Amino acid sequence: MEVPLIDFEKLDGEKRSETLALLHQACEKGGFFQIENHGIDKDLMDKVKHLVNQHYEENMKESFYESEIAKGLEKKSIASYADWESSFFIWHRPNSNVNEIPNLSDDLCKTMDAYINQLIKLAEKLSELMCENLGLEKDYIKEAFSGSKGPSVGTKVAKYPQCPHPELVRGLREHTDAGGIILLLQDDQVPGLQFHKDGKWVEIPPSKNNSIFVNTGDQLEVVTNGRYKSTLHRVLADKNGSRISIATFYNPAGEAIISPAPKLLYPDNFRFQDYLNLYGSTKFADKGPRFESMKTMLNGHPSLLV
Repeated sequence: MEVPLIDFEKLDGEKRSETLALLHQACEKGGFFQIENHGIDKDLMDKVKHLVNQHYEENMKESFYESEIAKGLEKKSIASYADWESSFFIWHRPNSNVNEIPNLSDDLCKTMDAYINQLIKLAEKLSELMCENLGLEKDYIKEAFSGSKGPSVGTKVAKYPQCPHPELVRGLREHTDAGGIILLLQDDQVPGLQFHKDGKWVEIPPSKNNSIFVNTGDQLEVVTNGRYKSTLHRVLADKNGSRISIATFYNPAGEAIISPAPKLLYPDNFRFQDYLNLYGSTKFADKGPRFESMKTMLNGHPSLLV
């Protein structure tokens, strides 16, 4: 299947409704999609990838191939819990840990900061569009994710090194993401990322023209009461190339209390006869307002509760 492609330029024209519908379907049915014309400076994106690759070559590559996982693969006795990746994690919001990560150049730190400032705006825009599609207030997701200093934002910077025996190891084992909205700047040459949909693994092609790949995490599934899904995904190791992955997580703050949005909850604890009474006069109308009426009745008339 093709990965849904959301063109943000179309949000300002006559195709806005069509584009919003495509985004809504991608969030409901797959939990992943790509964004083009997203407004992030493409030269900045290229520079981030260049500097991350440079940092890997100068500071991480040699030690990775001398690691236990690499030695185990040579002996073909690799542990089942091992991942063929070399990575580090940068926290951006609410507090930065960039000074604690060894050997990061000033150029990489400054470039990453500039990129993240733009990427957060894109994440906020995405959250607003999701709220619009769900019938929630514009800032509902942002506020649900916020602690005293706003949502939490961090980036996993990873390289999946060229692998001599890709059949013996995963680049990254199957998992769903714990957080909210994940925005991925990935390799434009080397494949490997796969998502699970309808019982099959879907290959995500390398990103061309600096499109941003997006997937939804566990907390967005909770907030949307299961409407938007977090989806199982993995990374395969590759024999012919080394893959770059720069995944930024727009997540709830650690102190945020997560629960389904009340507007997205079904009414509960009602007598079926009360529903039938309402159904009799609204049978040929949309069911959404009927559910909302039931919730209003239950909130206003405790006697209706079972």
